[in-house]
Amino acid sequence: MVDITLDQDKKDFIAEIEKLSGQKIMRCYQCGRCSAGCPLADYMDLLPNQVIKYVQLGLDKEVLECNTIWVCAACYRCSVVCPKDIDIARLMEALRLLILRDDIEKMDINKIKKEEYAELPQIALVASMRKYTS
Repeated sequence: MVDITLDQDKKDFIAEIEKLSGQKIMRCYQCGRCSAGCPLADYMDLLPNQVIKYVQLGLDKEVLECNTIWVCAACYRCSVVCPKDIDIARLMEALRLLILRDDIEKMDINKIKKEEYAELPQIALVASMRKYTS
């Protein structure tokens, strides 16, 4: 038997993500539909269902360091196909917000060259702009 008891720090991380996203993360039973339908899955280091699993396990450092939350285009394809009605795009936004609120720099909008804008994920630009305009 495997013991997956979560310590208080992990429980706090899960609670914070659920509060920011408005989603009940533990409802996910890992069917994989979100990952199967994601148009950007090939560009992610963790698939959407893996991001949810990491959050469920309280693996905050691992999930906050993945590029998936910045690659996610918030197209809602994953949310539409979820049988448990989890809005995964809102989960990704909550993870980005948690990073930006803690001043963990993923990018500084002021240091980006004009030529590089076309290659950056739009969601990263939006999240960065929110940080500097809030």
